[in-house]
Amino acid sequence: MSEEFDPPMGGGATGRPKGLLEQMEELMAALNADLSALDADLQSTGGVRSAPPAAEGGTV
Repeated sequence: MSEEFDPPMGGGATGRPKGLLEQMEELMAALNADLSALDADLQSTGGVRSAPPAAEGGTV
């Protein structure tokens, strides 16, 4: 087995590995897009309630 370190591919146009900040920014952008899609889906299906069932007069 080789003990050489192979940096991850896709390091950008410069050919260098991505830094932690750049990776985190990409992950946050992907998460934001996923949450926006989930929000749109929930709102289109009426899945969002204004209050939890216990707060609507039910007993706890």
